[in-house]
Amino acid sequence: MQLTFRSKIFVFFLIVSLSGVFLTSFSIFFGVENQFSNYLRESREQNIDLIREEATNQYMKNDELVNQQLSDLMHEQAMTENLFYKIYDNKENLLIDTTTMLKMMDGMGMHERASADAEYASNMYPLQVDGREVGSIQVVYPVELVGAEVSFLDSIKRNIVIAVLVIVLLSIVFSLLFSRQLTSGFHQLTQAIQQLRQHNWRARVPLEKLTHEMKPLGESFNQLAATLSKEEKLRKQFTADFAHELRTPLSTLRSQLEAYQDGIWEPTPKRLQQSHAELMRLVRLINELEKLIAVENPQLQLKMTAIEAGEIAGALERQFTSLFQEKGIGLYIDKPEKEYWFNGDRDKVIQILTNIINNALQYTPAGKNVTLTIAETDKQVHFQVKDEGNGIGKEDLPYLFERFYRGDKSRDTKTGGIGIGLSIVKALVDAHQGDIHVESEEGAGTMVTVSFRR
Repeated sequence: MQLTFRSKIFVFFLIVSLSGVFLTSFSIFFGVENQFSNYLRESREQNIDLIREEATNQYMKNDELVNQQLSDLMHEQAMTENLFYKIYDNKENLLIDTTTMLKMMDGMGMHERASADAEYASNMYPLQVDGREVGSIQVVYPVELVGAEVSFLDSIKRNIVIAVLVIVLLSIVFSLLFSRQLTSGFHQLTQAIQQLRQHNWRARVPLEKLTHEMKPLGESFNQLAATLSKEEKLRKQFTADFAHELRTPLSTLRSQLEAYQDGIWEPTPKRLQQSHAELMRLVRLINELEKLIAVENPQLQLKMTAIEAGEIAGALERQFTSLFQEKGIGLYIDKPEKEYWFNGDRDKVIQILTNIINNALQYTPAGKNVTLTIAETDKQVHFQVKDEGNGIGKEDLPYLFERFYRGDKSRDTKTGGIGIGLSIVKALVDAHQGDIHVESEEGAGTMVTVSFRR
């Protein structure tokens, strides 16, 4: 079974949490027992030293090892500390024995302090005064924990187990919450992608709910969705415009041919010329579309060579001078005083600049001017075409390079354009890895800057 991303994160958090909990719990669990055993051993040694010191002090005062105070102290330790003693003099005579209390305590059912099944050990300690051995003391004590000690340690272990269970439960709960929180961004992104697959172009990812790491991905998706929405809108517009471009000359040709067939029109040379003009309009449309498809082909091969900008300017001047004079528009080409070299396909560069200058010629009224200037920077050579036409509205600038787009839907009837020229220009500039930028203001003209790499 393939785990989901959220399940994997949940399992990962849970493993890390439980590993830390169990390692810590086991170390505490066994460490407490060891520390408690060490504490009892140190306490036992202190109690033994106390009995030995009391016995030697008593001997130094009264030449006797045992008195009532020592006997009471030994009985107290037998009852509370599970320590039992036998004291012998220097002739190994037994002076006092509290080990007899073991059987008595067992018979009284006092198993909370001592157990008949418990294993006991014993140690012998000499009793010395001024370097002279005056007796000995035998200590009997349980090897393992018994009575209240066992109860105390069991209560600690029980509390540790309860704490572990609580922490395990909290680990599961928080792992679920964290895994859900961490994967919420991916879940939202998945939903948005699914909506996009269903052609819901308005699908967006809410960025405010994403983590810092997920926000760039969400922003990229939103930009992609916006681009696809724009492309879909342009596709529909392209289809409508293309149908319009075809319908107009076809309708004209149809009406003219039907007029010929019905005998309404005589096929005079003038009327045949009109029909031929409509036919050529269709031919131009198909040719322009073929050019656009060719230049947008990613396998377009450019014949890159070193090109001198002044030579290109001279060729454009020879090509357009007569056309501008016929329309009464001034063409000024500011040739650079020195040579500006850049890399490009000469024919394609001429095609780019020809389309741009031709647009300026079409949309500049008589009596106005068009200027071509050339400049350079460290990495690029710039061709700048500025006209004194009516300009372009701000709302139309972002769509200038889209197929068939025209801000003024009647411009084709005035100029003969079909709205593909700038699309070809943009595709050729992109093929050169160059840049094209348009600045325009209604009533103040348009300036197009094309930049090529040096």
